[in-house]
Amino acid sequence: MGEDKIEREEIASRGNKPDSEAVERVTRMGNASIPKLIVEFAVPSVVGMVVNGSYNIIDSIFLGHAVGEIGLSAVTVANPIMIVFMALAMLVGNGGNALAALRLGEGKRDAAERSLGNVVFLSIVLWILVALAAANPALMDMLLSASSATDEVRPYAHTFIQILCFGFVLQSIGMGVNNFIRTCGAPNMALGTMVIGLAMATIFNFWFVILNGWGVAGSAYATLLGQACPALTVLWYFIFKKNVPMRLRLRCIVPDSKIVTTILAYGFPSFAIQAGMAVVNFVLNYQLAKYGGISSIGAVNALASIGVINRIGMFVVMPLIGISIALQPLLGYNYGARKIDRVRKTLWLGIAIATGIALIEWIVIMVFPEAIINAFGIRNAELLDFTTFALKVQFIMLPLVGFQIVGANYFQATGQPLKSIFLTLTRQILFLVPLLFILPNILPTIAPEFDGLDALYFATPLADFLAIFTVAVFIAWEMRRLRRMTVSPSSSVKSSE
Repeated sequence: MGEDKIEREEIASRGNKPDSEAVERVTRMGNASIPKLIVEFAVPSVVGMVVNGSYNIIDSIFLGHAVGEIGLSAVTVANPIMIVFMALAMLVGNGGNALAALRLGEGKRDAAERSLGNVVFLSIVLWILVALAAANPALMDMLLSASSATDEVRPYAHTFIQILCFGFVLQSIGMGVNNFIRTCGAPNMALGTMVIGLAMATIFNFWFVILNGWGVAGSAYATLLGQACPALTVLWYFIFKKNVPMRLRLRCIVPDSKIVTTILAYGFPSFAIQAGMAVVNFVLNYQLAKYGGISSIGAVNALASIGVINRIGMFVVMPLIGISIALQPLLGYNYGARKIDRVRKTLWLGIAIATGIALIEWIVIMVFPEAIINAFGIRNAELLDFTTFALKVQFIMLPLVGFQIVGANYFQATGQPLKSIFLTLTRQILFLVPLLFILPNILPTIAPEFDGLDALYFATPLADFLAIFTVAVFIAWEMRRLRRMTVSPSSSVKSSE
């Protein structure tokens, strides 16, 4: 009880002088029930991540039924570029939100508002650059070639990407600036805007793609209209809503070089992780076109098949990422307060929850693979068999992926960002990319029943295994360090980097 009182006094002594309710919301992270706190923090986080991961799924389902494999292939070719869009939105949105949260904590409302305004400015600048790139035929051809678009798929992918480029500002504001609403203490509203956006995207996809037969272009327009809903809601919140901690003011949109630099620095880790995903997708598309072209499946069907599996993969990890995000404030607060037992309990309970979710997802995938694939409109018998087998192989390690994600995120939450970035990128960059090049040359010699195309989906579980093992080594070493801190509680908590 003495420690809790000290914590309240420390928070209350800051320049911002929060009221007792605000103080209690912070200090309870160090004394309330950990399972209850995890549930409270995790539910909106998990739902929000699932919503974010659903846009690609919705596009693929409607296009698969209305257009067939060519539509799925077009979305697969567009996927790396769409990930780049998300990376840019997170670069300015996450970076600006982190800066604004710090400034609000310091009681500097005007500085927080300038962070918000500069994020909107950067979003507009990025939109102009992206739109100019989309209007340049030579640059678009280069991007499509980098994403390994075949001659058959190229015009469809070009249409899809170009429309999304012209409306990029909607995604940047709707997703990036949306985070500021959470910082303002309205997480449910932030979640609500995303849910409404997804619902509208689904409705417009059905209207444009199924009813009107607008194909790939209709799906792209539906996505933009879905993104417009949270974008407009976010702008309304910060311009017109009363009694908000910060507002979007015209004078704050004027760029400040120091603020812009800080925003980009704070947002770079999130950008780097998404950029790593984009690199993996560019490499994978190249290898799919190469080895699919010399197999009986064909390049277009290979892009469609593995593209569907990868979108399922991105979707199933979203709840696991949501758990890791929800744990961050709990881990960080208790680590900073030297409540090491609560740190360990939070970490292992979080890992258990993430593992339980992943296990349920794994069972569903293993029991109902055909039903899942049929939802995307794949009807060709040979392609259905190939995709079903590939889906099962690619998700062999899924029950342990929650441990890898939560374990890697633990180090970010406890002030060890370099370890976190390294462990997050091990699977994507250090392991998966080399395996995508190496395994097609090795697997057919070891198991002649498999060809180079088969090796591409075997690469994922192998990369997962290596990444899980690496995180396990880091966590084991960290547990030893935490035990030493428990023995010597008077020692200061420092980053080991």
